[in-house]
Parts: sequence; C-alpha cells; structure tokens
Amino acid sequence: MEFLDGQLDNYVVNHTSEESDLLKRLNRETRSKVLQPRMLSGHLQGRVLSMLSKMIRPKRILEIGTYTGYSALCLAEGLTDDGELHTIDLNEELADMVQRYANESEYASKIKLHIGDAMQVVPTLKEDWDLIFIDADKENYLNYYNLLIGNLKSNAYIIADNVLWSGKVLENYDTLDSETRVLMDYNKTILADERVENVLFPIRDGLQIARVK
Repeated sequence: MEFLDGQLDNYVVNHTSEESDLLKRLNRETRSKVLQPRMLSGHLQGRVLSMLSKMIRPKRILEIGTYTGYSALCLAEGLTDDGELHTIDLNEELADMVQRYANESEYASKIKLHIGDAMQVVPTLKEDWDLIFIDADKENYLNYYNLLIGNLKSNAYIIADNVLWSGKVLENYDTLDSETRVLMDYNKTILADERVENVLFPIRDGLQIARVK
C-alpha cells in the first residue's frame, strides 16, 4: 500500500490534522492486540473520511465492515445533530472493543453496532442512507453495491476502500485471485453505471467515491 515515497507520505501525514486522543489510543491498541492491523483506516485515511463526512453532513451513515471501529468514529464526526451511524461486522470477538471506544466518544448514542452478515442485516435496516462506507469482504463488494444502489436518493454517496488492492488491480485479470477480480469488476461497474459519477482517489489502498446523480 506504499504508493507514495516514504518521505513524501510522512510529509502528507505531518501536514494533516491530528487524530483525537481517543483515536490515537484505538490506533495503538489495534496495532498491539488485533490481527491484521493494516485493516485499520489509520491517521490519514481517517481524516479523509472525517472531512468527507463533514462536507456531506449525513443524517444516516451505513458502514459495512467495522473492524475495531476507527473508521466509524471518524465518519461519525460529520453526522447531523440527529444523525446515526449503523455499522455491521461479522466478527463478534471485536464487538466489546468497538463498543468500548464508541461509548467513550461523544457519538456514543449515535453509533449502532450490528453483528452479522451484512447481506442479511442491511435489508432489515429501513433507513434512507446519505453516506455508505464499504470496507468488508472484498468478494461481496458488488453484491453490497447492487443491494443498495437502487434505493439511494440523489446526492447519496458510496465510498469503497481497498479498491487498488496494493496495486494488484494493474495485473493480468485472468491470472488473478477472486478478490482482486471482484475489486477490478467493482471499479469498472462504478465507472459504467450512469446512475452515479465517481472519482478514484489513490489514498492509502484506494478510495472509490461514487455520488448518486
């Protein structure tokens, strides 16, 4: 995921607003105690998600893929006063950690954690989503998109993480694993879908941002 020169990457991070103390603690605990800490959004991407959320000012956010809750806390920073963020993950083992940090934040009453299969949970949430963040199992990215896109109103946003997949999207499609193929298909689908306009940002491992027209 090191798409920028290391010194330039450090410069970018050093000239980006700091994480809160709570996010710093969550960042450290994730890296010291949880498997695959690279899944954490981290400082730069977290500030990007926070900035996007503050620009959009969503009333309802859906996050598919919670991990330890770092991105949820960042996205919650832009919620309206009466807003809510619903986040879904399969991993029960991290639920206590997610809830602990959510409870310590000023968004405790706004963050709703759901444990289960997102393909089954999402249809039960009768919400009008303003912002969706997809950062879960890569093989289901297109399934999540197809499940949601038909019901989204104009100016709703879908942000998908890891769409550059450490640069593997540049390799020969026919020789690639199923995860990479789905991510490539996802990027092609977004670009071709006339219902949305999009931009793919080379931030960290790639953020695909689509706005419903």
